[in-house]
Amino acid sequence: MEPGGVNATIISCGDELVTGQCVDTNSAWLSMRLLSDGIVVHEHITVGDNIVRISQSIKRALAQSELVIITGGLGPTADDVTREAFAEAIGSCLEVSSEAGRQVTKFFERLHRAMPESNRRQMLIPRGCRVLRNEHGTAPGIGYESGSVHAFALPGVPGEMKPMFEEHIAPIICGRSGGGTMIHARLLCMGISEAVLGERLSDLMARGRNPSVGTTASHAVLSVRIVSHGTSAEEAQALLDHDIRDVRRRLGEVVFGEGEDTLQLAVANLLFAQRKTVSTAESCTGGLIAKCLTDVPGSSRYFLRGYVTYSNEAKMELLGVSEQTLATHGAVSEESAREMVAGCRTHANSDLAISMTGIAGPDGGSPEKPIGLVYIGLADKTDVQVRKVLLGDHLGREETRDRACKNVLNMLRLHLLGAASHAH
Repeated sequence: MEPGGVNATIISCGDELVTGQCVDTNSAWLSMRLLSDGIVVHEHITVGDNIVRISQSIKRALAQSELVIITGGLGPTADDVTREAFAEAIGSCLEVSSEAGRQVTKFFERLHRAMPESNRRQMLIPRGCRVLRNEHGTAPGIGYESGSVHAFALPGVPGEMKPMFEEHIAPIICGRSGGGTMIHARLLCMGISEAVLGERLSDLMARGRNPSVGTTASHAVLSVRIVSHGTSAEEAQALLDHDIRDVRRRLGEVVFGEGEDTLQLAVANLLFAQRKTVSTAESCTGGLIAKCLTDVPGSSRYFLRGYVTYSNEAKMELLGVSEQTLATHGAVSEESAREMVAGCRTHANSDLAISMTGIAGPDGGSPEKPIGLVYIGLADKTDVQVRKVLLGDHLGREETRDRACKNVLNMLRLHLLGAASHAH
């Protein structure tokens, strides 16, 4: 058993999950929430709306876990079969619960609406189980206890599931972690490969170490997860803080934020601090860079203007790119990116400017200029820099544009960090 002392399993039910029509956000939220109470989830199970399969999943989870949380399948329709599967898994039967009946009836009375006959299914609860109050919907939850094992079935709607967890489950699991506390942090990185990141942190990622350190990659952003366990909150926090400092020292400027921070927020904070303005000139990203920069509240303080110059004519008319440059080198070239960003900064009269031109695909590539080739430019009042980036032709159009955008934002971030260090 891991630090925390409780084996937990989460089961998510619904055809919409196994067919990919909906993303299971409940399991992620529950895992993070349980972690804050020192409980590690060992397994996520996703199963369609099938009584036999759900029942088998619950039976297996009850045999190997002390805490089982099931979400979804408690609605009023015929494909909501979690309550039947729950009863079968614990060797019980469904019966009408007067308490569940009052809850369902009261919900419709509050809305001054007649209750559909199908909602009577939600009054059925496995014999021997508790009814969990749901203040935000029609589906009561189910609670079950056998020795040291606790199992709960909650609605799949996040707005119902989360408050029910806090009301019914959190008080029971509080303290079951043996007095220990588990806390976590996530450092976000850009501008380093996953392999190099792993090499720099290899000793911290040793199995059985406390804190545990791991890495994940998603949409060109690398995350370093740090999870610490201590006999007290103070001890866990001290261990976590130590590793955060150590990771930041080892990785330096590739770390751009923590938790839910975004790259554009990191850039915005630097622009705010240095009181600098920026403008954008985009071709293949079609305004995505400007959108990201203006997603941050207060961006009007630093963002002056954005040009989307998809055609050669627009590049010439709006940014002053020369016809000769386009004819000789093409729109996707170092020379065009250089003239785009210089013209952008001049026309917008901004402190900084960034530019993007490239081939996002799925067609338009050539051996000399393959899909995924982009040129990113940056200009300040004294200099113009251009970088060639090969993102690869394996990415789809949307992902190519996203990664291109992140590359130029990171270029701007690193430039601002350099300006800050020179100022000191």
